[in-house]
Amino acid sequence: MTSVGSYKRTTAAVESKTSLLTGPEVALVGYQDQGNLGMGYLAAVLQQNGHTIEMIEVRDGPERIAARLTSRQPLLVGFSLIFQYFLPQFRRVATYLRSVGITSHFTIGGHYPSLCHDEVLRHFPELDSVVRYEGELTLLSLVERLRNGSNWRDIPGIAYLSGDQVVVTEPRALVQDLDSLPFPYRPYKPEQIGGFPTLPLLASRGCVRRCSFCSIHTFYRTAPGRVVRVRKPAQIIEEMLQLHSDYGVRIFLFQDDDFPLWGIRGQRWAEEIVERLQGSGLADRTVWKISCRAEYVQAELFSRLRDAGLFLVYMGIESGVEEGLEILHKQMTVDGNLTAVHTLKQLGILFSYGFMLFDPSSTFESVRENISFLRQIVGDGSAAATFCRMLPYGGTPIRDLLQREGRLRGDLTHPDYDFLDLRLNEYHRLLSQTVRPWIHNEGLSHQLNYAWDEFETIRRLVPGIKEGEVYRAALRSLTMESNERLFRLVEESSFAFEQGDRSALDPTMVLGYCEQIGAQLVSIRNNFILENINLLVETLGANCANGPVMAPQIH
Repeated sequence: MTSVGSYKRTTAAVESKTSLLTGPEVALVGYQDQGNLGMGYLAAVLQQNGHTIEMIEVRDGPERIAARLTSRQPLLVGFSLIFQYFLPQFRRVATYLRSVGITSHFTIGGHYPSLCHDEVLRHFPELDSVVRYEGELTLLSLVERLRNGSNWRDIPGIAYLSGDQVVVTEPRALVQDLDSLPFPYRPYKPEQIGGFPTLPLLASRGCVRRCSFCSIHTFYRTAPGRVVRVRKPAQIIEEMLQLHSDYGVRIFLFQDDDFPLWGIRGQRWAEEIVERLQGSGLADRTVWKISCRAEYVQAELFSRLRDAGLFLVYMGIESGVEEGLEILHKQMTVDGNLTAVHTLKQLGILFSYGFMLFDPSSTFESVRENISFLRQIVGDGSAAATFCRMLPYGGTPIRDLLQREGRLRGDLTHPDYDFLDLRLNEYHRLLSQTVRPWIHNEGLSHQLNYAWDEFETIRRLVPGIKEGEVYRAALRSLTMESNERLFRLVEESSFAFEQGDRSALDPTMVLGYCEQIGAQLVSIRNNFILENINLLVETLGANCANGPVMAPQIH
């Protein structure tokens, strides 16, 4: 059997040559932001077993996707659906493919299709099947049955329609040994932060907690097998070394649902990661980011992780109100979250966070309490303020609760709910429209946080940078000003709205302010880059001479 390492190094060239001659047997369609590791693992397993693969960005649109598939129809087209809100987009592609005569087997996978397969099949008639839970072995079986022309309807781990009845086969067990899987297929160029190539990878699958709003734990707990599985440190470091060698990756983004640091076993595992990073030389040449629960943040452990390259920690804080944490079943306290943030600041590690300013328990008072909490953690400008509303994803306990309470509304792809105080329905809608240039997509807070990420990677990876402390102070001041302005807007508008006054929610004013601060950000950031351009070019190499100036996503 071909080794994992040699397989990964040769498969891209083999797949490319074969595709030119015959076209792909399997086309996988999905989002490719920062790479899609789920699709990458599926593709790698199929390739390892002799199948040809093409990975397609769903945003290419129906016509362009059809043009790539009509010359030689694949056996199977697989759709990788991340969130149910994108289901209409995927269906438009599938409907168009069928309309131009593509008769391939259509299947779909992901959290929502796995947990709500009956909804998906009844509202997406172009599909032939749903691949449920972890799909590597199920998809391989499906493709091989289709290739052989044999019956596929008894394969474990699928669902399909027979007439008007949904048929569900026995669930397939989760992959217990993650190191048995080949490294994911990555047929794309790495994205960059400050000119430095960056790619995602996984150290584990699964999550030990049971947050009520999250489909992750229901996804893994509904299928047979151990919920949390962790890769061996040696395999993780081998993959990092390969990505560093083949793609020049200097920034690694661990996309684990929960980086496995819990308990004594998790700490020992992390210590081995640190030892191997230092022994391989990666600790001196690369940086990396993780996502974990706040309860894992301990000064002694995280100082060692920092010294081995950890530069950014994402935490799903979600609420600064005890009632909010309770309904979200976070199994954390407000003080515990504050302690974790304080520890990371003391250690000089950047942090980012998920935060639900609005949840099903929200009141006008809790919204203001949440703003007070955010002021405690980012009022100093250490990160840009962000927040959202809790969304009732399919397959989650909180969606079921809202349905039982008669508060669930909306439709299949845009589920929503009523607040207990119905005035909050309109307040949230108007506030969301007003602050869109601030916190949505490529808004001001995103730009500020990108600038922080870029600065920290440059500071760590480029020796001897100039004016670093001056730029850090200016960036902190700008972030602090933006945060406080946003906090005051929410506080003042919430008080006013309770009294029937909507004048505090002025989208034109907000847009103008965000454009003004954004222009200041671009100016101070570009001055810092230009001051250090020679050092950056020297570090990145002559072939990346223009990279640091062109790479950032700040507009």
